[in-house]
Amino acid sequence: MKKGIIQQSLGGFYDVLCDGQIFRTRGRGNFRQKKIKPLVGDKVEFSADDQQHGYLLKVLPRTNSLVRPPVANVDLAVVVTAVVQPRFTPNLLDRQLVALAKSKITPVIYFSKTDLATTEEYRQITAVADGYRHAGYQVLSGRKPFSTEQLAQLKAVLSGHVVTMMGQTGAGKSTLLNHLDSRLQLATGEISQALKRGRHTTRKVSLLDVAGALIADTPGFSSYEDLSIDAETLPQLFPEMVKVAPQCRFRGCRHLKEPGCAVKDAVASGTIMKSRYEDYVAFQQMIANRKPKY
Repeated sequence: MKKGIIQQSLGGFYDVLCDGQIFRTRGRGNFRQKKIKPLVGDKVEFSADDQQHGYLLKVLPRTNSLVRPPVANVDLAVVVTAVVQPRFTPNLLDRQLVALAKSKITPVIYFSKTDLATTEEYRQITAVADGYRHAGYQVLSGRKPFSTEQLAQLKAVLSGHVVTMMGQTGAGKSTLLNHLDSRLQLATGEISQALKRGRHTTRKVSLLDVAGALIADTPGFSSYEDLSIDAETLPQLFPEMVKVAPQCRFRGCRHLKEPGCAVKDAVASGTIMKSRYEDYVAFQQMIANRKPKY
């Protein structure tokens, strides 16, 4: 019996990476009966007589799993965030960060299109980037978005991890992947995504070996769109709030209208970004207005 990680799933076959070799495997018959659907990124136990004929025996417990892209055990997500074209909005970035925190995935914020920003726009985004760093996030925001130094920094962060990319249409996810490894020449992006949704095309998901990391070739992660989080959990997903919350007068403080709230004091003193707190309040309002599901 061997152990490995599913690197690619295609038409009922699973290519498993084990000790630098790829073994083609099939799922056991009882997987279907037990409703076990192996995903790319799953750590598995398998048997194989050779590299072409193997069987998955067991899917090991997952730390998380995503729907889009369908990948398990994701460690890091690169949140590609355009400074201009489309214009930067903190609300979208904060939604993405909250969704990642809920899935226990570490975000790396990568500001793209910084070279297209005016001097004033870049000055503003530098202040924003510093605010997110202070909140506890890893942020890359150089003036040249694909400079050798910045790409080396990103590669060092990603190495040894299972990674997915996310960001709105046109933010530059595929461009960043191509800069990380020029051999890829990916035409992923939104055009190929549209093609992959075609009725007769085969859905293939794979982890690309890029700079010592395994990166999902399909940008995705859409679960931030509905923010399916409850009001009690939300404060736990803002790291800067978690840090100061023990100083609040009331245990379980929601940081809204309660007196003696250390989070609101931190916002007033500029220790916590005002835009972050405003988004937190907006998300709490969204949760409060959500229709109950029966």
